[in-house]
Amino acid sequence: MSTGCTIAVGGFQHETNTFAPHKATFDGFDRADSWPALTRGEALFSVMDGLNIPISGFIDTAKLNGHRLYPLLWCSAEPSSFVTSDAYERVVNEFCDSLKAAEHLDAVYLDLHGAMVVEHFEDGEGEMLRRVREIVGDQIPVIVSLDLHANITEAMIGHASAITIFRTYPHLDMAATGARAYALLEKILGGDNMNGRMRKIPFLFPLTSQCTDFEPCRSIYDSLEAIVAETPGLTSIDFACGFPPADIAECGASVVGYGTDRTVVESALDKLYRQVLDAEPEFKNELLDPDEAVLEAMQLNSKKPVVLADAQDNPGAGGTSDTTGLLEALVNNGARGAVLAILYDPEVAEQAHRAGVGATLDARLGGKSGFEGVEPFQGQFRVEGLGDGRFVYTGAMKLNSRAELGPMTLLRVIADDADVRVIVGSVRVQCLDLAIIRHLGIEPTEQKILAVKSTVHFRADFDPIAERTLVVVAPGAHPCRLVDLAYRNLRVGVRLEPMGPEH
Repeated sequence: MSTGCTIAVGGFQHETNTFAPHKATFDGFDRADSWPALTRGEALFSVMDGLNIPISGFIDTAKLNGHRLYPLLWCSAEPSSFVTSDAYERVVNEFCDSLKAAEHLDAVYLDLHGAMVVEHFEDGEGEMLRRVREIVGDQIPVIVSLDLHANITEAMIGHASAITIFRTYPHLDMAATGARAYALLEKILGGDNMNGRMRKIPFLFPLTSQCTDFEPCRSIYDSLEAIVAETPGLTSIDFACGFPPADIAECGASVVGYGTDRTVVESALDKLYRQVLDAEPEFKNELLDPDEAVLEAMQLNSKKPVVLADAQDNPGAGGTSDTTGLLEALVNNGARGAVLAILYDPEVAEQAHRAGVGATLDARLGGKSGFEGVEPFQGQFRVEGLGDGRFVYTGAMKLNSRAELGPMTLLRVIADDADVRVIVGSVRVQCLDLAIIRHLGIEPTEQKILAVKSTVHFRADFDPIAERTLVVVAPGAHPCRLVDLAYRNLRVGVRLEPMGPEH
């Protein structure tokens, strides 16, 4: 591959939980939270510099190899229900207008998620790729990186020249995936004729079963590089676990492969497909109800924190981040040395900032999102800390990313039989980094119980300091028991969980 090619780069990210109550509007993509705000043009290079984001890894690798980059735009919004038609069309139209203005392009790189559902169609990424192809034609390579939770569709495979996918959950290899996308592009521009194939896995499995720190995902992902190394004619092979709370026909896990020999690609996919199917009985989904989890954490009486994952109210999977089931269990069971983060309630955060540190508040905390069956936690609270929500992430997943989370507060629940504090935020974002807790003046390693509204991403930063981690099924918009979901659009015959019933 010769140096000096011109490559257009950009991205559009959303993970859509169609069962969640709130939609993603344009404002959600336009503002910063845990990721940068909508970024256009040359600012991409400075804003993404040093971040663990796929586009950052692609930019760094392409520049290192002497290529010119034409920046389009990049944006993301916190996972939620459908992306509104207005938001989608505004972003994609601007993206495509910018792409049309580019001259003499040799390739396009797109940093996408792979699980975007829009109000007016199921496959946000497939439609975006179709429009990109209309602009650049069939001869220019279009390379895509996707999230491990992508619900990959036939349209994505058909319109992309090649796709590569995260291989870790928690997502520690996002920038590395962008670099892998560049490596695929290099082979195509070097003359390789890339044949792509996909096969859908015939069962869904919840996010709580997808962590790559544990079996069987660890072995499956560890095998990918070995399969390529031992298979001449195979360029890449990947496994996407899928994002199950998306009621679309093509929801679910997939294996994807690319190579110069179509027969070789098919054979390698057969091998990986069989490996995943053989592992089906090993996918575990061990869940505790809130009272069970709190009592078990209290009985451990460890010098290290016990982490309780409020997995179904994870805003990183579309949860409202304001359900109060786990908070009530902590207080009602007399938990001591407990901290819960982050409970989304901008009204109470503002009230605490007006009152100041040391003040006592009577408040209805959380439970305001309209999620069915969830009520606010009514009580008295002492304001123990205030923060502006601006800090730098220190954990590996979001290392060096700047948080813009708005007014935050640390509240102590005033209760005779419990010692429980709550970090309240003004932006819906999952607690996946110890810096979130330290921002409010708390040292997480000194707590007995850390309750986090996250499903798996927290493990990268929290598991190393924890005695145990327990996964809790308190109320929330991100269901972990998929058999409870009322799918209407999912294709017939898919098993709703490993070893479970068919849809």
